[in-house]
Amino acid sequence: MTPTLRTERLLLEPYAPEDEEGFTALFQDGRVSQWMGDGPSTEAEDRALFGRIFTKVYAQKLFDVWAVRRDGLLIGHAEIKPTDVVRGHEIIYALAPSAWGSGLGTEVAEALVTYGFGTLGLTEVHATVAEPNTASLRLLTRIGFEHVRDVTEKDGSTTRMLTRTCMPCVAERAGQPRGPRPRP
Repeated sequence: MTPTLRTERLLLEPYAPEDEEGFTALFQDGRVSQWMGDGPSTEAEDRALFGRIFTKVYAQKLFDVWAVRRDGLLIGHAEIKPTDVVRGHEIIYALAPSAWGSGLGTEVAEALVTYGFGTLGLTEVHATVAEPNTASLRLLTRIGFEHVRDVTEKDGSTTRMLTRTCMPCVAERAGQPRGPRPRP
């Protein structure tokens, strides 16, 4: 079961059925959906996606998906999941435009990375970001992600692949003593 995560200002918790309207509104906002997956979808497709979170993702315990809340309000979406694109686990997050520019994206991304390294025991966490999404690229670089490679998509656009490595985790798994954690 997807656990609840807390940051200084946010609560990441499993979705509840009553979150469908907020989820759909988030994904129907073109400013958000332009950066998600293959871009904007129809309302019916977003509602079906929300349904699959319960019938497939949670039911089959495929990966962790969270509603991101601030002061009780749904303001975003977050995931960490296995992906063949980068042969590991990828973080995915989206916030409503009203939450942009306030550091909340950094809180979400750091919570996902911490969960990946700590709870899931990963030594690397990946992210894929559309090249024009400079805000996400800056955020991820600021918290320790490094550009690994670019992928040219079928439509000619570029997706940047980024990775953050947990050096203390790598050392620990290799049987080396743990040093201080690098600061993001």
